Amino acid sequence: MPRVTGARTADTAARAAPVAASRPLAGIALLLLSMWVLSSLDASGKWVMAAGVPMLLLSWVRYAAHLLVALALIVPVKGWGILASKRPREQMLRGGAMLGATLFFFTALRFLPQAEATAINFLAPLIVLLLAPWLLREPPRMSRWVAAGVAFCGVLIVIRPSGGLDAMGTMYGLLGAFCFAGQYIATRRVAGDDPLTSVIWSGGVGTVVLSFTLPYAVPAALPVLRELDALHWFVLASTGVTGCLGHLLQIAAYRKAPASSLAPFAYLQIVSSTTTGWLIWGHFPDALTWVGIAIICGSGMGIGVLEWRRARRLAP
Repeated sequence: MPRVTGARTADTAARAAPVAASRPLAGIALLLLSMWVLSSLDASGKWVMAAGVPMLLLSWVRYAAHLLVALALIVPVKGWGILASKRPREQMLRGGAMLGATLFFFTALRFLPQAEATAINFLAPLIVLLLAPWLLREPPRMSRWVAAGVAFCGVLIVIRPSGGLDAMGTMYGLLGAFCFAGQYIATRRVAGDDPLTSVIWSGGVGTVVLSFTLPYAVPAALPVLRELDALHWFVLASTGVTGCLGHLLQIAAYRKAPASSLAPFAYLQIVSSTTTGWLIWGHFPDALTWVGIAIICGSGMGIGVLEWRRARRLAP
């Protein structure tokens, strides 16, 4: 989630967390750890939904637990002042976009293998580059359009009709990618806030909004909830812990190393997603799907390197 996943929260950390020290190996290690944590979140959500837990109830637990863990870890260190935002409206928009991305991604996971759903979400950063001239007032560049087009070709290979992917799941995956892109854009508008503030607000917005669905979601879910064993309850509660921890690990990673050093490694989340999907459900992408995934990741890494070099040339 997000992803995303890596893809889902890296933009928050990269743009809002200052680099306190140049320790690239420590930053890379923290980033890779965050990917495994977030992939476990995705796998946990898919697993409890397979047991019958409704997606809305799963999402509420994910955000409520996220909020509680964030408050328990951050407030004792930073104080209650960390909740104050310089741009509360933008924080709410960002939280809403993140919530939409979560709902669409969890829905996609009901229909798609984890690796393929994650690969589709990697479109989000390229959608941002594509829309940057209009939404972020950045100069249009042909390289960004080419990268987005190449990545879309990779997605077409992944979701090809002969690939056996569910059409409904694919649609939700693409909608989730656009929501993730909206989250990235909103993140840039709250760059003046402490990234820890964004972690708390994202949990708070999701919890408040989803709480309005509980009167409808809980009664329908009661028969399923009564049948859940201790392991299912533990995994369900863990979704909020892993979601919050994944965000905090990425913030720590981008404080250890510059974004330019970490950006290529963000696409390795496909490895953790594929591994968890294979270990739990036995899902493993076929050769042609791996070609599409490689095109998506290669396009993202390539434009990342070009943007980094361009930034270095323009830097004073």
